[in-house]
Amino acid sequence: MAGQFDFLWNNIRERAKALVNPISYSTFIENLVPVDVVNKKIVLQAESELAALTITKNHIDKLREAVVSAGVGLTGAIIVVEGSETYSVNELPDAVEESSVALDPRYTFESFVVGSSNKFVFAAAKSVAENPGENFNPLYIYGGTGLGKTHLMQAIANDISQKKPSLKVIYTTSEKFLNEYVDSMYAKKGAGRDNETRFRNRYRNVDVLLIDDIQFWAGKYGVQEAFFHAFNELFSQHKQIVISSDCPAKELTTLEERLRTRFEGGLIADIQPPDLETKIAILKRKALEKKFVVPDDVLAFLVKNSDNNVRTLEGRLNTVIFASKLHEEPISLPLAAAALQEAIGTDEQEEITPDAIIRATCSYFNTSKEDLLGKNKRQEIVRARQVCTYLLCDMLALPLVTVGKLMGGRDHSTVIYARDKIAELMRVNDKVAKDVNDVKSAVLKQ
Repeated sequence: MAGQFDFLWNNIRERAKALVNPISYSTFIENLVPVDVVNKKIVLQAESELAALTITKNHIDKLREAVVSAGVGLTGAIIVVEGSETYSVNELPDAVEESSVALDPRYTFESFVVGSSNKFVFAAAKSVAENPGENFNPLYIYGGTGLGKTHLMQAIANDISQKKPSLKVIYTTSEKFLNEYVDSMYAKKGAGRDNETRFRNRYRNVDVLLIDDIQFWAGKYGVQEAFFHAFNELFSQHKQIVISSDCPAKELTTLEERLRTRFEGGLIADIQPPDLETKIAILKRKALEKKFVVPDDVLAFLVKNSDNNVRTLEGRLNTVIFASKLHEEPISLPLAAAALQEAIGTDEQEEITPDAIIRATCSYFNTSKEDLLGKNKRQEIVRARQVCTYLLCDMLALPLVTVGKLMGGRDHSTVIYARDKIAELMRVNDKVAKDVNDVKSAVLKQ
């Protein structure tokens, strides 16, 4: 029964051996048996209630230190005795790993490009990561699409998880929080009866809670109520809360007043659009991440007449890198100009419209506008729909809600999925990268 947890316990036990005096170790610790893992805590079975009492009274802090220092992803220990009501697991598994959004290890403070437009919010995020719950609580980050909010949010979570592994950290999106809330309300029977309790415990028993894009709760008062109570519980215990939005708290007029005032009671930090130097620095870092050296004149060209969306900048860079691979030529100014279908030094091209992108996509994939914007599930139609969604985000930097409306009334989560799916495929699939760039070229030629 315990065999599946031995690999965890063996590592922890070696650490404990160095922390607990030899007699206590051989008498109480050495004979513990690992039987389960609950809420990132290893469940250890003692031989008797007397042994369990001694361990929990005299050695639990050292045992917890051993668990954390073992580096096996656990944060503590629970001592149980078979058949005992006193020493049993009395907390529900909270499935944090299932409920939270997976962190991207690339989103760190070191990989975030700091400039005059974001140095204040960067410093605030660093301060929160260094001393969660002590300096700025809550931290409310806001800014336009593609300026780095998610990067900073995940950098905070990554930094705390790495440097303070004993703290329980949840990073999630407002959409995922909403979906879990709805599931907890409508699960009425069987195992689902515990869902509401699990949901409540999950978000009230953390040390750091980060929720991205909170503006999507506008008008959804049930989920606002649930978060309000979780917020109060965490705040009263000095647990860190970090929230992001695309607008200042005072402009979230469809959120309840009591939530807005709590947001405004912490630190509000905005990310301004990057200046020219910061845009170039961002592209230079992105190029190095992709193991490409891009000349400075090409970087300057890529940011010329660009909008403030970092994803749009990266899209331009990806286009040039793809052209370099396709033609087997080093990256140069002429290559970049040809790849982007722009002439160096000319006036800004005519404004690109959503209709132009939709028309070009339909033409390239040989499909009708009705199918593209409708519910046709054929694989080739779905891929065309995803490419069109990506290009609307990439070339126009429109709000996600607007893109969803343009794409037939789809919700923002569908837009995010399509955008990110194509962005990821372009990195690993040359056929998809070619399709995207061919449609983009067709749009620019219209």
